Amino acid sequence: MYDYAVIGAGMAGASVAFELAETGSVALVEAEAQPGYHSTGRSAALFTPNYGNHVVRRINALSVPFFLDPPPGFAEHPLLTPRGLMTVAAPGDEAGLDAILALASDKAPVHRVSAAEALALAPLLRPEKVAAAAFEPGVMDIDVDALHQGYLRGFKARGGELTCKARVRRITRCAGHWQLQVGTDTITARLLINAAGAWADRIADMAGALPVGLVPKRRSAIVVDAPADIDSQAMPAVEMIGSEAYFKPEAGRIMASLGDETPSEPQDARPEELDIALTADWLERHTTITLRRIEHSWAGLRSFVSDGAPVVGFDSELDDFFWLAAQGGYGIMMAPALARASRVMIQTGAFPDELIAQGMSDETLSPGRCVS
Repeated sequence: MYDYAVIGAGMAGASVAFELAETGSVALVEAEAQPGYHSTGRSAALFTPNYGNHVVRRINALSVPFFLDPPPGFAEHPLLTPRGLMTVAAPGDEAGLDAILALASDKAPVHRVSAAEALALAPLLRPEKVAAAAFEPGVMDIDVDALHQGYLRGFKARGGELTCKARVRRITRCAGHWQLQVGTDTITARLLINAAGAWADRIADMAGALPVGLVPKRRSAIVVDAPADIDSQAMPAVEMIGSEAYFKPEAGRIMASLGDETPSEPQDARPEELDIALTADWLERHTTITLRRIEHSWAGLRSFVSDGAPVVGFDSELDDFFWLAAQGGYGIMMAPALARASRVMIQTGAFPDELIAQGMSDETLSPGRCVS
């Protein structure tokens, strides 16, 4: 018997389990052999304050204090390191920078830079592709593994129990408690937290809850060698006006993606050959890189509901069934704030004051808003 059972040990599940384990017994259940195998382990690993809709951006801002000052012993190294993001306009696309520059604030500045400055910051770019750019210095690399492992370590130190290779086969409600059939074992808990990522609607269906209309979307990426004569590690991440495509330095190599969002069934996502070829072509057309081989390619699922905001809160029909899902491509950034908010909602039944102070209400994140 546990106070809480959390389904899914990716970033969302690990972070909320860490928070809840401070006040009660928690079982964290993961279908795969290792936590974070799917979306968490396939993240672009950038903290981008101005990315996402206004709800996402406000939640991201609430995560900053945790990233900058995590609990003692949480991580051996800083969770954030400077990277910067440059948005580039090709000739004729300069007006597209206005919307990027309009996002600037005192805490998340964005500066216009000339073509010469842009090429100095990212010498991989083809000069003919650069007319002007906007630079956001506050974008940071996130050490996703350190964040995830810090949550899992802290969870276990607080007495939490993690079980991997434990796919949930059946969920029933008995005598006011949830019972999860996991292989030949049964886990019983007072409250169930659905942090199953792309599978969250399927978990809801097993429990008897209405789906929230979750749409997993596949995004693919390639990793290639950086030119030996350029210090690529000092470059910012680079995106282009008029597309979702981008590239960024990654451990001495270059990662590139078209930023594709292909609707998919929940699955162990794999990149398709056409997506790899199109990404390689885009990279060669926009940079001086000549591809001789692709070191690595991967795909991950980013799950959304219709309004692009996360789904966080108690189910409107089922007792003691809590949603922590639909985090799209922002889940790593939002994890500290949403885990904290979930703990408040679960333990007090009240919507957190820090979210209210950011102009949000229960309806902003409620699962009920997605159910017709």
